[in-house]
Amino acid sequence: MTTPSSSAAPPDHRAWRATAAACTTVVLWASAFVSIRSAGEAYSPGALALGRLLAGSLALGALLLVRREGLPSRAAWPGILWSGLLWFGLYMVVLNWGEQQVDAGTAAMVVNIGPLLIALLGARLLGEGLPRRLLLGMAVSFAGAAVVGLSMSGHGSSSVLGVLLCLLAAVAYAGGVVGQKPALRHGSALQITTFGCLVGTVACLPFAGALVSDAADAPLSATLNMVYLGIFPTALAFTTWAYALARTTAGRMGATTYAVPALVVLMSWLLLDEVPALLTVAGGLLCLAGVAVSRTRPGAAAALKVPAAAPEGSPREAECGAADRP
Repeated sequence: MTTPSSSAAPPDHRAWRATAAACTTVVLWASAFVSIRSAGEAYSPGALALGRLLAGSLALGALLLVRREGLPSRAAWPGILWSGLLWFGLYMVVLNWGEQQVDAGTAAMVVNIGPLLIALLGARLLGEGLPRRLLLGMAVSFAGAAVVGLSMSGHGSSSVLGVLLCLLAAVAYAGGVVGQKPALRHGSALQITTFGCLVGTVACLPFAGALVSDAADAPLSATLNMVYLGIFPTALAFTTWAYALARTTAGRMGATTYAVPALVVLMSWLLLDEVPALLTVAGGLLCLAGVAVSRTRPGAAAALKVPAAAPEGSPREAECGAADRP
């Protein structure tokens, strides 16, 4: 009997796709930090968030029309609204604002409590549990993020307001992810991401005047970086994130993002000629080690056995660098 390609794909193929989606998300989110440096110098926090979301919404909307996926079911909308307001809207604005008030190191340390909050909220609200390896891996990764932050501190000013804004960004990020997870049972990754992005765009419309004013004076490079942020780290990366999140727990997916600080260090080295300090490199390696620990499970042999009849929508782990698990 002929079935759709998505359901007919062997388990290892589905695992490979989820792994590739998670890796795509992590790499693109890391690249966003490089682009934000340019765009953030010419655009205010709210204007940058709105411009990024407008570009992302246009790209996602066009793809949704091409694929003719239409509207998600009614049951998906509470999660779409929740993630759209918290993650696409509030998170992007307060993070842009917070990073103007504190140095990069402090921002990195505070915002990186987000994955820890995701694991705790996922256990409390989604019944995902807190495996010992996940907690251990996240502790190692957070220590690595703190080391990276400490090595980068001292190159800017910090304020209580900035720390509170970064803390609010971490809470909004965690709440948005936990809200998005149930919605993925009732719609595709593209649908959930597209309408979540649209909700965030509408929420940021009060910054339209600032966006028009900033765009009139901004250099072309800053505007192009804003458009890049909307198309790739937003439209593409949030869609691949949703695809992978539908196949694993929120806690494990959140832990995967601890690879971002290590990739940011590497990209800054390669693209901006910013030679990292030895302490920064050590922190980045700790982040990667923690991700590796959080993604492993006891009994490697058992982990390789995937029931042939398992539905594609069932929870699966998604990680970078582990082809045997999604």
